Amino acid sequence: MKLIIKPLRLEISASFATAHGQVSHRDAVWVGLEQEGNTGWGEATCVQYYGITPERLFRALERVRTPLLTLEITHPEIVYEQLQPVLADEPFALCALDMAAYDLYGKLHGHPTWKYLDLSVESVPLSSLTIGLIPVDQAVEFLESNPWPVYKIKLGGLQDRQLVEAVRNRTSATIRVDANAGWTPVEAVEMSAFLKAMDVEFIEQPLPATDLAGIRIIQGKMALPIMADESCHLPDDVVKCSPYYDAINIKLMKCGGITPARTMISEARQLGLKIMIGCMTETSVGISAAAQLLPLVDYADIDGPFLLKEDPAEGVRLVHGVVTYPDTPGNGCTPSSHQVI
Repeated sequence: MKLIIKPLRLEISASFATAHGQVSHRDAVWVGLEQEGNTGWGEATCVQYYGITPERLFRALERVRTPLLTLEITHPEIVYEQLQPVLADEPFALCALDMAAYDLYGKLHGHPTWKYLDLSVESVPLSSLTIGLIPVDQAVEFLESNPWPVYKIKLGGLQDRQLVEAVRNRTSATIRVDANAGWTPVEAVEMSAFLKAMDVEFIEQPLPATDLAGIRIIQGKMALPIMADESCHLPDDVVKCSPYYDAINIKLMKCGGITPARTMISEARQLGLKIMIGCMTETSVGISAAAQLLPLVDYADIDGPFLLKEDPAEGVRLVHGVVTYPDTPGNGCTPSSHQVI
């Protein structure tokens, strides 16, 4: 297989900010795997708080260029199986390669990835739309311009209550919140009672991932279910989270791709945890890969392209939260031609 690496600069919408901060753009990399005249595509975005930079991704990917030359896609998992020992410390790069492998396999055999996984996409969860950690008036304006059935509000700022109240006063849609590890244990317990009164569905990552003492303090005191995000990266983290969380958010880039995500889903089901497929700020290349797993989970948060000023790819579409799959093989993604020349 031939390895293709395409750097990208993704301009981010002004309406998106989190407790981790606000940035104007994200660097990203598209990874192509070419075999028999077909190219499968995957994606990795550079996230500062995870220490992912373009240079780090390039170095990681170049480490596997030579091994890939003699590797053929006999099954889509083979890339992960062969390269995970080499890239165990680089899940974002591994994810892009794993996504590309599923896309390539589907194109070689003429079927979508979800069909290879023996799934049906007739009924999948609605995706939420993210309202960033922005001033209340901007949030209301964004809400009124984007009527969706499910919203996820980023919290962890000084106007958390005002922001949630403003959104709830203007919509009967399902509301979820994500604190992005921005609260103390006391704040988490107090906010959970307030958010329950606002008819919020659940709280994502209320405390810092490393605050084990804090998560024990709030255990049994939260008025709403809590979901692990920053606390749950890899398959080994699922069982560690199970005593303290009600659900996990699986992001392909954090865990290393579709292959390990499938393992996490299976383990979470055995442990009685609810599951969400989430995303980074990414294009339809990454989102289309993540969407292949939606039939297996309870919640979806795959609005990554809506956080961008422009999506340089086509693929799985979201229309007011409804996920539509294109009638194309692989992951269903098509990078813009000017990006891959």
